[in-house]
Amino acid sequence: MDSRFIWYELITQDLDAAIGFYSDVVGWKVLASETPGMDYRRITADGEGLGGMMKAPDAGMPPAWFGYVNVADVDAQLAAFEAAGGKVLWPANDLPEVGRMAMVADPQGAAIYVMAPTGEGESQAFSSQKGHCGWNEYHARDWEKAFDFYAGRFGWVKDVAMDMGPAGTYQVFTSGGVQTGGMMNNPLPQQAWLFYFNVGDIDDAVGRVTSGGGAILVPPMEVPGGMWAVTASDPQGAMFGLLGSRP
Repeated sequence: MDSRFIWYELITQDLDAAIGFYSDVVGWKVLASETPGMDYRRITADGEGLGGMMKAPDAGMPPAWFGYVNVADVDAQLAAFEAAGGKVLWPANDLPEVGRMAMVADPQGAAIYVMAPTGEGESQAFSSQKGHCGWNEYHARDWEKAFDFYAGRFGWVKDVAMDMGPAGTYQVFTSGGVQTGGMMNNPLPQQAWLFYFNVGDIDDAVGRVTSGGGAILVPPMEVPGGMWAVTASDPQGAMFGLLGSRP
């Protein structure tokens, strides 16, 4: 099975502020959903759903982005994560007409969702389209161990490996034959996934981040394919990336 990223979710402390910030920066339209028992918002780009936003259930939970990976059997994945040294953070639950899902953490502590969707149609959340996620990047304590872990769970395959000098190796991986993301070592104590959303002019987007109260953590850097990448944080501290072009 193709274990692709099929959904992206922001868990934040101030939902309305987050909606205003990202709608301006990325150009999303964020809609109310009909998720029972919770105030869940649906992120759309050109009418296509690609993610959601929700208020953190705990006031002490730091705002963060999470990705959902498509799996055939959520419960089997939970057992496999635990057997390989990971943890179950939120147990499996079912949403009618949506699917079964759970939040897990890998052995290095990065959190991610596994989901077996029941809805019709193939997710376009990860694509080159504007507003969608264009790259999934793992910042690891040990990327080689991280890759082996995820390859064992999801069948991801190594692609090109780039030498970044003192920063070490950047390992691109594929899912279903498609370049999906990369892994690298990061000396920060927090290991996590970083998701890059497609925008138009990267410098205009940087301006929208800072004018909206966000911060640029890594300024525009040219990446393979002629695109420019930025790492940023929103006003509440959630990290995210942007991919765009320069005229």
